[in-house]
Amino acid sequence: MKDLLMNMNEFLPLRDVVFNTLRDNILRGELEPGERLMEIHLADKLGVSRTPIREAIRKLELEGLAVMTPRKGAIVASITEEDLRDVLEVRTVLEGLAVELACEKITEEEIIVLKNAMDGFRKEIGSKDPTKIAVKDVAFHDIIYKATGNNRLIQILYNLREQMYRYRLEYIKDKNKRTRLVNEHMEIVSAIENRDKEAAKRAITQHIYNQENTIIDNLNK
Repeated sequence: MKDLLMNMNEFLPLRDVVFNTLRDNILRGELEPGERLMEIHLADKLGVSRTPIREAIRKLELEGLAVMTPRKGAIVASITEEDLRDVLEVRTVLEGLAVELACEKITEEEIIVLKNAMDGFRKEIGSKDPTKIAVKDVAFHDIIYKATGNNRLIQILYNLREQMYRYRLEYIKDKNKRTRLVNEHMEIVSAIENRDKEAAKRAITQHIYNQENTIIDNLNK
C-alpha cells in the first residue's frame, strides 16, 4: 500500500476526514481495485484509531467504492459493467424527471446561475486534475436538481450522486470526450431555458448514454 496523505480539515469530524482521505485515494487510484482495506494497517498509516477507519469503510461500501469479501474482508471495489449499468439506469430515469420539472419551475435567476455553472465547467475542462472538473460538473447538475422544487427527488438524487461520482470521474478522465461533455451541457441548458421538456429529456438521456459507452469502452481496452 502506498503512503496516504490525510486530508485534514479542522471543521470536519475525524471520521469524515478519514472517509474523505480513503475516498480520494480510491478515486485517484492510489488505492487500487482489489486492494485490501485492513483496519489496523490503515489506522497505522493515518495515525488514527480503528473506529474512524471502520466507519469510513462502511460509508465506502454505501458508495460502492468498497465491498466485503469472504476471508479478505473489505477490499476496493472494481468498476464493473453491471454496476455501471445499474447506477446509470436509475440515473437516467431520475434525471429525466428532474429536467422535466426544471423546465416547468426554473426561474430566470436560476437559468443565469445554470449558465454560469456551464461556463465554469467549460473553463475547467483543460485542468490536469479531473477531480476539479468533476466538482464543476456536480455543481452544474445540482442547480438542475434544486430547480425542480421537489425536495424528495433532490434528496434521492444527492444520495445517488455519491454512487455516481466514481463513474463521473472515469468519464471526465477521458480527455478526448471533454469537448463533447461541454456540448452536452449546452444542449441541456438550451432545452431547459426554452422549457422544452422533450428536448431536455433527450439531451440528458444522451448525456448519460455517452457516459456509459465511454466508460465501458475504456474498461474493455
